[in-house]
Amino acid sequence: MERKEISKAVLKRLPGYLAYLQNMPEGSVPYISATALANALGMGEVQVRKDLAMVSDGGRPKIGYLRERLIRDISQFLGYDNTTDAILVGAGKLGQALLGYGGFETYGLNILAAFDVSPAFGYTEEGKPILLMEQLESFCCANQVLMGIITVPAEYAQQVCDRLIAAGIKAIWNFAPVHLEVPEHILVQNENMATSLAVLSMHLQAHMKEKK
Repeated sequence: MERKEISKAVLKRLPGYLAYLQNMPEGSVPYISATALANALGMGEVQVRKDLAMVSDGGRPKIGYLRERLIRDISQFLGYDNTTDAILVGAGKLGQALLGYGGFETYGLNILAAFDVSPAFGYTEEGKPILLMEQLESFCCANQVLMGIITVPAEYAQQVCDRLIAAGIKAIWNFAPVHLEVPEHILVQNENMATSLAVLSMHLQAHMKEKK
């Protein structure tokens, strides 16, 4: 089907649908409806129906979607069937954990190398090179890298961001707890663990109050 422009809110929900579909038990029925998916995930049926219609035209009235086709449609829409090369800046504990995570391949992400001001190791256990920052621009140019991952301390994040953009990076996955100033054509996705923890903490506090 023709690719449609969708909101970031929908994009954030699609991986959840995909994960549920992929992890359904063996022997599950081959078809699944928007209603069944909404009930399983505790979401609104209308919202799920609209989301699925944006990425797949395989739904049938009173039957639903063929699960395998829906998995394929969502994966293709999200670009998981295409490999995106990326580089990572900041080879500390978080950076090395991301470098060693093999699950990114499922989502079409391939981290080619990491960069640091003083790399402790030349290569990770998985064989990923950890290079000096002085090599950043030439590496990105030579490998036509368009995505950068930032895992440096907050005080260095903007400086790293500026260098990535100067090196031709168009999309940034930012793990530093700081707002980055970027041109309009650069996309930044922030992973703020402090915010996520605050949301979880508030939920737990509300739950504890309800029990009293």
